[in-house]
Amino acid sequence: MECQSLCVEVVLKFESSDKERIKLACDSFLKSGRFNPGNIISKLQDPFLIDNVECIIIGDHSAFNARAINFSQVAIRWFMYVLDRNGVQVEADSDENGEAINLATVQQLPSAHYYDLWESLVYDTNVKENLLKYAATSMLYADKGVNCNIISCNKVILLHGPPGTGKTSLCKALAHKLSIRLNKRFKRGVLMEINSHSLFSKWFSESGKLVTKMFARIIELLHDPSIIIFVLVDEIESLTHAREKSMSGVDPSDSIRVVNAVLTQLDQIRKHSNVLILTTSNMTAAIDCAFVDRADVKLFIGLPGAEAIYKIYHSCIEELFNAHIIVPRVLLPDSYQQADQVRDLIQYADANTLINISEISVGLSGRALRKVPFLAHALYIDEDTVNIQSFFNAMISAIKHLEDDKKHFT
Repeated sequence: MECQSLCVEVVLKFESSDKERIKLACDSFLKSGRFNPGNIISKLQDPFLIDNVECIIIGDHSAFNARAINFSQVAIRWFMYVLDRNGVQVEADSDENGEAINLATVQQLPSAHYYDLWESLVYDTNVKENLLKYAATSMLYADKGVNCNIISCNKVILLHGPPGTGKTSLCKALAHKLSIRLNKRFKRGVLMEINSHSLFSKWFSESGKLVTKMFARIIELLHDPSIIIFVLVDEIESLTHAREKSMSGVDPSDSIRVVNAVLTQLDQIRKHSNVLILTTSNMTAAIDCAFVDRADVKLFIGLPGAEAIYKIYHSCIEELFNAHIIVPRVLLPDSYQQADQVRDLIQYADANTLINISEISVGLSGRALRKVPFLAHALYIDEDTVNIQSFFNAMISAIKHLEDDKKHFT
């Protein structure tokens, strides 16, 4: 079998000059056991690792198909870093009435706020792996000076689909992950999330100035080649709405100038080699064609299927096992495929139940799915601790509760 490469992240407690020793200790630890892709390992035995390492994160890779990894047969790509703990900063300004307007939020990367976000996002396709490949190719072309007028590479990603499917979280997680994977090229990353709604001040003449100020700040950061900037524009369709209102005469013509200014500024910053523009939309049909043409990658993020739902629920159950809320711990296969293979064996009856719960949950968003365990406990369990069978019954009731709620809003 060809030796597969796998990314392993070591989250350090502090900057260390002894990284080689830490890497060797982590390598020995991983080879002494068998871990799954996407595992976050925080329980360490070696006193040296306990003193220096917060956790070890095993990368996802479709080649391993959720099976346990034999690290003696894997080529490891190591990434060692310290998380930023300063939290989000706000880029603010004021309109001509003196009212504060939040233009954007700024987060240094890699961030403690997002450290496990990538691993918590579950999809039925290889969307995460493909996004990393796209970004790596985009950065390679930028570094090599490939002429984007000959080979179109705008460094713009558009994720679209129904609400609650994790589009914004995926953008943030991608920025966080890339700041780690590209740490040999860039010393640090910055995620700047633009508040597109705030750009459209009721004083439209002021809005143009706000756009200019905000992008001037972004360009200022881009002048430092050691920093990679991720610009996130959530709900990009809001720009379209403003343009349409202006063209129909509902809003002053100044608003269309603001929209055009945003698109022009995006065109300007994408020329820099150290920027990636991430955008989302809940309303595919409403996205401005002028923007759609700019996006290199347009990915539809849909509702999860039964296999992804099983993995989401499995992670929730594991968390409640670790918190000693569900007791005793029972053996549940890590993936839907593994559970399906043993579902007829009496000792895996709980796995069969979780498969059935996953199948009846199809149609719920990822956001709703992660609420199910909490609602199950809050509404249908009266004790602090519960066994797995009772918890599964409560989950079934919570799913029905969510589906009934949804009917009232449709």
